[in-house]
Amino acid sequence: MPNMSLTKNPMPSQDPVERASNFKEVALGYTKEMALDEAARCLNCKNHPCTQGCPVQISIPEFIKKVAEEDFEGAYEVISKDSSLPAVCGRVCPQENQCEKYCVRGIKGEPVGIGRLERFVADWHNEHAKEAPVKPASNGHKVAVIGSGPSGLTCAGDLAKKGYEVTVFEALHTAGGVLVYGIPEFRLPKSIVQKEVDGLKALGVKVETNTVIGKTVSVDELMSDEFGFEAVFIGSGAGLPSFMNIPGENLKGVYSANEFLTRINLMKAYREGADTPIKHSKAVAVVGGGNVAMDAARCAKRLGAEHVYIVYRRSEAELPARREEVEHAKEEGIEFKLLNNPVEILGGEDRFVNGIKCIRMELGEPDASGRRRPVEVPGSEFVLDVDCVIMAIGTSPNPLIKNTTEGLETNKKGCIVAEEATGKTSKDMVYAGGDAVTGAATVILAMGAGKTAAKAIDEALSK
Repeated sequence: MPNMSLTKNPMPSQDPVERASNFKEVALGYTKEMALDEAARCLNCKNHPCTQGCPVQISIPEFIKKVAEEDFEGAYEVISKDSSLPAVCGRVCPQENQCEKYCVRGIKGEPVGIGRLERFVADWHNEHAKEAPVKPASNGHKVAVIGSGPSGLTCAGDLAKKGYEVTVFEALHTAGGVLVYGIPEFRLPKSIVQKEVDGLKALGVKVETNTVIGKTVSVDELMSDEFGFEAVFIGSGAGLPSFMNIPGENLKGVYSANEFLTRINLMKAYREGADTPIKHSKAVAVVGGGNVAMDAARCAKRLGAEHVYIVYRRSEAELPARREEVEHAKEEGIEFKLLNNPVEILGGEDRFVNGIKCIRMELGEPDASGRRRPVEVPGSEFVLDVDCVIMAIGTSPNPLIKNTTEGLETNKKGCIVAEEATGKTSKDMVYAGGDAVTGAATVILAMGAGKTAAKAIDEALSK
């Protein structure tokens, strides 16, 4: 019998007061009983609208049916046909705007908890699976993948399963890209990412860290006789931070969210004696309203800040962050200063931050994005008393690869121009996808781009 409850099984989580002072995972995951009960809410619709909303086209009703039958390994096999990172996606994908958005159960209640079930299945597999993936026989073709983030790992995994000899080149000392340097431990434990990377290595994927493409070696050199790669996929992400260009941004205590999160997530700056410490502040202003801003704010709180403010120029209705992340931030004591915009960062002794001057905003007519444009309220300036400011207003691709690759077309934002249907760039046998093409976007969209490019590379090399 279907479970006709109008609400999802709630996700167990750490107590907000307790978790605000530690970096352990907030969401604890479904129990077996919760997963079975939630799977019974799926109606197994004829047209599978949820699958149409998935950028990597996972057979969602099929895997949920396996869960309902208590065939959890079978469910994992269904998911892993289309996704190389199920434990990651189950945690960080914005399912509410993708698969769950199209769930029929969402018409008169809450959609099926597809993401929560995906996480349960992946975690069950990681806990119980004993055998490593079997490396396929080599087909004799070599492909280079630049960047070990979600698009690069997906492309590498799909090609490795077909017998390609794949080498992933990563600039940092740890594989995972934004999954390890950008997303905090309390949202995505790094052990989970490492297990996914280890699974790809078992398929034969080689990972070369500390290799900056454009400095250590160029794209053109990768395709030379010396290296012998027949195709290259660029999934180098968008790691160049944006700033507002207001007075005071060069003061001590002003971070880009990229730097702040990298120090914490990758360098473990929250630990005693860390090599790359973060200033422990009393009051922090995080400028921006996306998921990165929420991550930075929640990290600052865990570092001991008494007050952490989200400063955002629009209202709560326009916040681009996931609703779940906003709710978690509020539960942990993050204070929201909405309809406010910074105009100057104030400096005190020794050029340290000593406040941020803001101006109040009101919403006017819609702009090109369809959202109401924020307009300054004259004479409404005020000073927020903080000693640290984190800029979380977006990122763009690093120009190193485009500047060192002959014939690679980019747009005015510095993003690589690539065909949406194939990932092909202007350079023969060079493909690209993820944030390097779109600018900062979601993990699952980057994975979809990696999957698309892998299919196109296979078609080109198997002719």
